[in-house]
Amino acid sequence: MSSRIALRFCAVLIFAACVWGVARAQMPNPYGASIGVEEAKKVAAPALAEAAKNHWSIAVAIVDPAGNLVYYEKMDNTQLGSATVAVEKARSAARFKRPTKAFQDAVASGGEGLRVLGLEGAVPLEGGIPLVMDGKIVGAIGASGATSAQDAQCAKAGADTLK
Repeated sequence: MSSRIALRFCAVLIFAACVWGVARAQMPNPYGASIGVEEAKKVAAPALAEAAKNHWSIAVAIVDPAGNLVYYEKMDNTQLGSATVAVEKARSAARFKRPTKAFQDAVASGGEGLRVLGLEGAVPLEGGIPLVMDGKIVGAIGASGATSAQDAQCAKAGADTLK
């Protein structure tokens, strides 16, 4: 009986660690007014430049805090599926107030982390990052077309313009 209790205790601890990890990744920042089109273009430009510098072809999407598309650009020869993925990464980052890498890491941990796959709109692929201005989330950037880590590198280049 004691081994059964110990096993349940371990299962509860693992579950709590997974929940804590994903919940902790949420940014405490409140939502602010939506990023404008001109500012969105300024955020997208460094992301696209980072991709061009590394000879990657990507799509970049900028959304408002609700996940509505504000600006989108796709480089020539980017795989067609990346068009949708870039938008979904940005939406996921904005709506859940965290980088999509948090979901990727949760899924990679397995076990209870796999519950992320049941969250509608949560994209478990690195490359979506919330955009913060004056301490408020004004939208998010999503990049897709290269590897997830490369997409994230490009998205970070764009997001860093607001710091």
